[in-house]
Amino acid sequence: MAAHTLHWTSIFRRSPLWLWCAALVWAGSAALPALADDYSRSYRIEAGALTPALQAFAQRANVLLTFSSSQTRGRHTAGLHGDYSVLGGFNQLLSGTGLAAEPLPGGGYRLRELPPDAPAALAPVAVSANQLGEITDGSGRYTTGALATATRLVMSPKETPQSISVVTRQEMADFQLNAIDDVMTHMPGVSIATYDSERTEYYARGFAIQNFQYDGIPMMRNSAYSAGNTLSDMATYDRVEVLRGATGLLNGSGYPGATINLIRKKPTPTFQGQVSGSVGRWNDYRGELDVAGPLTADGGVRGRAVAVHQDRNSQLDGYQRDTTVLYGIIEANLGDSTLLTLGADYQDNQPTRSTWGGNPIYTRDGRFNHRSRSFNNGADWSHWDQYTRTLFATLEHFHANDWVTKLQLNHQINGYRAELGSVAGGHPDSATGTGTLMWTGKYVGETRSDAADVYASGPFELAGRRHELVVGGSVSRSTWHNRNYDEQPGYDDVVPDYYRWTGRVPEPNWQLSSRNHEVTTEQGLYLTARFDLHQQLKLITGTRLSNYKDEDLRERGVWVPYVGLIYDLRPELSLYTSYSSIFLPQSERDLQGRRLDPLEGVNYEGGLKAELLQQRLTATLSYFQLEQDNFAQASGGTTPTGEPAFRAVNGVRTKGHELELVGALSERWNLHASYTHKIARRHGDKVDTLSPENQLRLYATYDFADQLDGLTLGGGARWMDKTWGDVSYPPSNGIRRHTVDDYWVLDAMARYRINDRLSASLSVTNLLDEKYYSIFSWYGTYTWGEPRNTRLNVTYRF
Repeated sequence: MAAHTLHWTSIFRRSPLWLWCAALVWAGSAALPALADDYSRSYRIEAGALTPALQAFAQRANVLLTFSSSQTRGRHTAGLHGDYSVLGGFNQLLSGTGLAAEPLPGGGYRLRELPPDAPAALAPVAVSANQLGEITDGSGRYTTGALATATRLVMSPKETPQSISVVTRQEMADFQLNAIDDVMTHMPGVSIATYDSERTEYYARGFAIQNFQYDGIPMMRNSAYSAGNTLSDMATYDRVEVLRGATGLLNGSGYPGATINLIRKKPTPTFQGQVSGSVGRWNDYRGELDVAGPLTADGGVRGRAVAVHQDRNSQLDGYQRDTTVLYGIIEANLGDSTLLTLGADYQDNQPTRSTWGGNPIYTRDGRFNHRSRSFNNGADWSHWDQYTRTLFATLEHFHANDWVTKLQLNHQINGYRAELGSVAGGHPDSATGTGTLMWTGKYVGETRSDAADVYASGPFELAGRRHELVVGGSVSRSTWHNRNYDEQPGYDDVVPDYYRWTGRVPEPNWQLSSRNHEVTTEQGLYLTARFDLHQQLKLITGTRLSNYKDEDLRERGVWVPYVGLIYDLRPELSLYTSYSSIFLPQSERDLQGRRLDPLEGVNYEGGLKAELLQQRLTATLSYFQLEQDNFAQASGGTTPTGEPAFRAVNGVRTKGHELELVGALSERWNLHASYTHKIARRHGDKVDTLSPENQLRLYATYDFADQLDGLTLGGGARWMDKTWGDVSYPPSNGIRRHTVDDYWVLDAMARYRINDRLSASLSVTNLLDEKYYSIFSWYGTYTWGEPRNTRLNVTYRF
């Protein structure tokens, strides 16, 4: 392929940031070794006429193909999505056509007719794709070739005009990322704040992430009454995607920081399975079974089943959590062009001695309340059970004109039963241990969510060029039931000596104090188009018209526009920019108890994206800016019901930049690295402080196949900048800013492949046993991060 030279100074003379990134990408592509010619590449060729499909494949694979028009006339292909060698790609494209690609002695290929009774020669397919994007299970890499989270258009990350990051099945396996909290420690631009033993909050670009998707179907999390979202086990998921920035095009209402999309595992065309067991520090035991394959002789019906049980203790005295996961999915071919998918999942989380809130930050005399990392402020009867139940169905029909129609249905129950007691109130006296109170409460409830999404997507011709269109609509209904209980009068919640706390106190007799019943409905119509304006220029436009209704808010005709532009500077390097709007109904209330108006604003983003080393390595540099009105800011007071009060402020601006490098530096070296900077201000004052302004992550593994066959070593590091929050300060009976120092956490892993079926791996998190904590300023409490932890895993594949 001919070399290309760009005059960077002329293109980016006024933008040093872009100049630096362009130089970095160019240097990286020049310095890193090229992969072997037969190394697989990622392809996305739609089903349709055979002739243009073969031409597109040969051009992308950089090979010469000779054939006559009479050979391919009237023949069609099912397309090509995934990673293939040259011969494997030809075999897949030509499957069922009666043709085969034959290598020529001097190089290149030619088409030849197969005898009528000759079986089709198909190469093994390690990675496939669907309307959700490219499946990563079995790919062995940290990247995915295609995804659809942003617009419903199936595009590569380079073709998506927003920042999107993926943690694949391989990265999860390498570092034993068994829980979603573990995955978020690897995710660029995401920070974690711990409220207590059962609740964590994820932040991106200064906003809490409440938008969750399951196979692209939006579900909203209720952080206050947490019910399973941040306890999700990863055994049932192929990958986790995080789309940063506003995502109202498909979500409708939503937080502007990011959306987490969990993509479920799918059945496989051939039988495969694995069983694994692991043991970790603090008596952490886990067993997992995953089986998939055809259920009928012709492979027209396929299934997959996953079962997990984990019995996990922790560094906290007396704390334990049992987790049980069951998952099943069936795919059935209804004729040649229709695919039906049915599935269900089940997860139970049953902890003992749960905490509620963390440790008070200050003692009565204003010192930092330093407690050991093993200190558990929960009562011995305290627990916060959480469970999820999901039923889902998908019907896809593939039309002869390359169009696809898809219907998705999702029914999900997120429930909880919590009887809580925890020493988190007040401030202890350093000498006597007096001055603290127990927080007590009982909460029983669940959220039932139903969602339906239907759309049609496909190509269309305009002005002699081929474009893509998505037309769809969605409807969702969420019903939340909750019962609140208080302790009966006379219960003593005063702790006589905080420093002698063991959790052995009687449980209160509970009395019902209040009920909640809230119904939220949302409907929307959306339209997305990808215009091929030029060989190097693509325009993505979209719009959504939504209606929103809950107990005391009704919004009709909310318009959410979306515009993105991608310009290819070189085949492997592109510039992009995008614009989207923000709309978020808020539950926060002011000092008078009135609900704040919806958050509104706009999201701008632009940057560079590159695909290097034959698309094995992806580099992204982005700049973003969010402008918001009606931003909820803590007022320092309380509502008439005693909850924290907020005020709505206008003119809040959040801006920053992100750098991510993910993929394969060589066949044996995987890498996931990122740096994020963000800052939010209003009239020059910072308004977001619980998430760090700067974050750095670096994770890598290397397979020593040539030197030490079967051995893989890896490691990682993450740095979180300082954070701070305004909390109560006893000596002054007022508010004081408390700063949490920055910190580093190092991880390591090793895996040895004993044979083709059996392997053993060891992971170590917080290798240097760094002591760090996060704060929750509303409560005025802090929670320690996990000390050094080790886990040994043995996996047998069959």
